[in-house]
Amino acid sequence: MVELRHSSSSLGSRAASSPVKRDNDASPLIHDHFSPHAEDHPRHSSRDRDRSFWWQIHSFFYSFKDDPRFSQRGSRISLFVLILVAIVGLISIFSILHRLNSPYLCKKDGIVLHCPRAKEKPSLWENPFSATTSWKPCAERREGGISELPPENETSGYLFIHAEGGLNQQRIAICNAVAVAKILNATLILPVLKQDQIWKDQTKFEDIFDVDHFIDYLKDDVRIVRDIPEWFTDKSELFTSIRRTVKNIPKYAPAQFYIDNVLPRIKEKKIMSLKPFVDRLGYDNVSPEINRLRCRVNYHALKFLPQIEEMSDLLFSRMRNRSGSPNPYMALHLRFEKGMVGLSFCDFVGTREEKARMAEYRQKEWPRRYKNGTHLWQLALQKRKEGRCPLEPGEVAVILRAMGYPKETQIYVASGQVYGGQNRMAPLRNMFPNLVTKEELASKEELAVFRKHVTSLAALDFLVCLKSDVFVMTHGGNFAKLIIGARRYMGHQQKSIKPDKGLMSKSFGDPYMGWANFVEDVVVTHQTRTGLPEETFPNYDLWENPLTPCMCKG
Repeated sequence: MVELRHSSSSLGSRAASSPVKRDNDASPLIHDHFSPHAEDHPRHSSRDRDRSFWWQIHSFFYSFKDDPRFSQRGSRISLFVLILVAIVGLISIFSILHRLNSPYLCKKDGIVLHCPRAKEKPSLWENPFSATTSWKPCAERREGGISELPPENETSGYLFIHAEGGLNQQRIAICNAVAVAKILNATLILPVLKQDQIWKDQTKFEDIFDVDHFIDYLKDDVRIVRDIPEWFTDKSELFTSIRRTVKNIPKYAPAQFYIDNVLPRIKEKKIMSLKPFVDRLGYDNVSPEINRLRCRVNYHALKFLPQIEEMSDLLFSRMRNRSGSPNPYMALHLRFEKGMVGLSFCDFVGTREEKARMAEYRQKEWPRRYKNGTHLWQLALQKRKEGRCPLEPGEVAVILRAMGYPKETQIYVASGQVYGGQNRMAPLRNMFPNLVTKEELASKEELAVFRKHVTSLAALDFLVCLKSDVFVMTHGGNFAKLIIGARRYMGHQQKSIKPDKGLMSKSFGDPYMGWANFVEDVVVTHQTRTGLPEETFPNYDLWENPLTPCMCKG
């Protein structure tokens, strides 16, 4: 039960007290010896160094004190020399300690100045350059193995899909649709962005993406048309007609499934729809060129409309210059909306009334999983131990401070309405007051045009997070996967932090762990969780790790 014992208030006070108390002295949140490169620094404290120094002086002096060969005059000279050496040594030690405790001092033209506090260690804001130079993007490279694009009248037929879900789920569906059309040698009808029950959005493809660029960029890969052919008269029945819809496509289906089960029906009916179409194409059971094509669609063909790009650039510029001078900023994808909290079936801190309301909400939305609720407590404990619960805002704040990010850090938050409101956000805001959303960066008038389509607002968050110096995710999902994958594809240099939620749950639940040990655990654990190159493996996720076959050795 200790894993779930913490509360918003206790976590906030714990998070705030330890780091903030240390801000004015030797805090592991600011100085170098608790940085990710702590092994490069001496591990002895200043007290140990002083003791070692005085012990050498003591040993040296007393080794000669009782020697009869030394006269009284010689002893005085020796004593004078030893005292002089001791003074020089103390001056050197104090000088070194002063430099260690003043990381913001620098020299210019021989004059010692105070450097701006905003300049953080490079290791906080970017991955090591040496670790990011071995791979480069190469999805645009087209290789043999797939036939050339046939004439329009020689394709096998027309393929049509509804891209379901939010923006990023739709994006993945579009990439998969292009790949399936290539596998089947079919003409792809521009996908429809289906209205989702959660998002309640009526956005069309052309409301969010540049259609002309999409079709033109892929003209050598797949034939794409804007609408259902005029000769087909049953347009309204396309997705309701059993004769023209392929259902029950298995998750992560291989290319051969489409060749065996879908291609004959397209050839027969000339136009077919696929339903549902979410994660219906695998990664390991298709050719490398098909995976490379999916990366081509994702990173090159799918371009947001110019007005979305321009607004995201404006938000990016404002984030960089919020303090009056150019500064790096962090983007935080905070997944702690009511729907996510409910769907997780994890236990979170709250009053009895809040827990009762959440139980009613879960019972209404997911009755089969909820059952009578008696099994949920044990399930919640197990999920938290396995790191499958969303991080609370206060937990995120403590982790970031342990990593070394100071309270002055500029943070852009991409999220929906946080469950618990301002009370739940208080620990994070207290520890990082420079925290803003797009609604705080832009005026209502500037965002008005984008509010017509929820997907447009999601696109703004996507681009501002994509361009950030550091991106931090708090839970899984397509948004985080696509951001991390794109930053890797751009060269791995930008940090994309994936907190180890399993380790964090153990640490937060350990009543005997001190702050210094917690900092060490966080730093060591996350040295390799920052978007560095990772070899792919069976059943890997192409969207989060496009290393092969979408990237090539530099």
